[in-house]
Amino acid sequence: MAFLQVAGGLVLLVFTGDFLVKGAVGLSLRLGVPTLVVSVTIVGFGTSAPEMLIAVQSALDGAPGLALGNVVGSNTANVLLVLGLPALFFTLDTSDTDSRRIYIMMLGVSVIFIALAFMGPLYLWHAAVLLGLLGVMLWDNLRSAIGARAADADLAALQGIRPNMPGWRIAMYILAGVIGLPLGAQFMIDGAQVIAQRFGLDDEIIGLTLVAIGTSLPELATAMVAAMRREADVALGNVIGSNMFNILAIMGVTSLFGPLPVATEFLQVDLWIMLGASAVLGIFVFTKIKMGRLWGFVFLSLYGGYIFTLLGR
Repeated sequence: MAFLQVAGGLVLLVFTGDFLVKGAVGLSLRLGVPTLVVSVTIVGFGTSAPEMLIAVQSALDGAPGLALGNVVGSNTANVLLVLGLPALFFTLDTSDTDSRRIYIMMLGVSVIFIALAFMGPLYLWHAAVLLGLLGVMLWDNLRSAIGARAADADLAALQGIRPNMPGWRIAMYILAGVIGLPLGAQFMIDGAQVIAQRFGLDDEIIGLTLVAIGTSLPELATAMVAAMRREADVALGNVIGSNMFNILAIMGVTSLFGPLPVATEFLQVDLWIMLGASAVLGIFVFTKIKMGRLWGFVFLSLYGGYIFTLLGR
């Protein structure tokens, strides 16, 4: 039954990931807003919903290691796995993606979160800082969207996406994605946790590995479809937005149910791995280097090595 749950969740993730991409691009065309802005907000928040569910429930169940591992592991997986796997099949051309500003915000948020973790355990005042920064980020993106140029007309050429898509269809796609992705992830996670527990893994390791990978599957499904449609804005914006939401929204809300102790291994290793993965992404944000098959292999090799190290703790 656990394996059936995993398979069913994966199928649901693929289909609803496609819906969310179509809805996000359709909305950007209709509003005249760059796809990156829509991806960072709607897509980023929608694909972070599984992490929110797992983190809050873990805190309520007295498993803070699972909650923190979920977010830290997911942010690492979002860069190395979610962008690495699509790059093996479809080159991501990020040279025309204006993501420097939002990327710097994500990097800054990661540094602030690490500093807060060293001042842990995470509790109410940590939540206030993170949720306050979330409000600033949302306001900044809204301001950017209002003053942005119209979306590129080239987006109309995307396969299966019309520039004059009806509003009800856009809403249906986005709603199906936002609802279906967490459901698919939850099915997969439930099955994966049963399988993982049979091997006697700790909460922190489960959070950093299976749960993190599971909750990153919505981002992976979205990135794969976006890469296939040659829409690098959606793939990159999805990862950047999801990582910021994971830290600001998920850890902000979860800290309200604290105190959440931060294990020594997180402070010494895992948080720095997360920051390092985010820093590597800057290569493609600040240069015209394309993320092709070689980089996909490098990203996946780094992630595989990290997972192997975790399982050997």
